[in-house]
Amino acid sequence: MCYSFSKSLSLPGERLGYVLVPQKAADASLVYASVAGAGRSLGYVCAPSLFQQVTASCVGQTSDLEVYRTNRRLLLDGLRGMGFYCAEPGGTFYLFPRSLEPDAHAFSERAKKYDLLLVPGDSFGAPGHFRIAYCVPTVRVERALPLFAKLAAEYK
Repeated sequence: MCYSFSKSLSLPGERLGYVLVPQKAADASLVYASVAGAGRSLGYVCAPSLFQQVTASCVGQTSDLEVYRTNRRLLLDGLRGMGFYCAEPGGTFYLFPRSLEPDAHAFSERAKKYDLLLVPGDSFGAPGHFRIAYCVPTVRVERALPLFAKLAAEYK
């Protein structure tokens, strides 16, 4: 079982959670060793101890996710209206729209001139797409949509 406090408490980027491997699970020791090795090789074994203590006091709490729903709807409707294809996500704070050109890296570079920071989807198994986060204040989404419109206009 994997759990992420960064998702449930709306702390994107905090990398705070856990993986539970029951001892009775098939190959439990192998799974445990793999997870532990991956954490060490990636360089983030543990969140700072103070933050772990703060998070422990938040167990059972949830965040108000309404801003995510609002931002997701604004982005989906806005981007689709500009000609972007984008599947509706089931439960995250990221979108993976299809790039308006086959090379998502080139598309993401072009977006920089409009101050849009896009992450090519190749590293997430979605080549030809880009990732954007909507775990931001709604005003940022509202300011970004006209910039996406300018970017999209370059491809018409």
